Amino acid sequence: MAAARNNEFKLFGPRERERQFGSVVTLSCHLSPEISAVAMEIRWFKGTNCVCVYKNRQVTEGRGYKGRVSLFIQELQRGTISLQIRDCRLTDSGDYLCQIINGDTTEECTVNVWGTRLVSK
Repeated sequence: MAAARNNEFKLFGPRERERQFGSVVTLSCHLSPEISAVAMEIRWFKGTNCVCVYKNRQVTEGRGYKGRVSLFIQELQRGTISLQIRDCRLTDSGDYLCQIINGDTTEECTVNVWGTRLVSK
């Protein structure tokens, strides 16, 4: 696994808005170059609400998201810092800010999630 020199990395989200289908949505986010994020701090927010924080190899879920969110911990080594939200609600639609901190370097990106109502026929 390559290490970025002088904390040189960028954070990228999806090219399009993430569409919410059913009860699970994944907010895609990754580092470039593909470096390990295991020792970094990762924060996910929706507005001013903390959704999830990964720090010191521990995950803390924000209020209202307990038991509904997770990071792909096994993928952090490859620079993938995507967030999965389960039991999605219409109120989960909106802009999510992903922030990654490594030393004195902070990178951010926004992922937009928009929902649809499931209509039974």
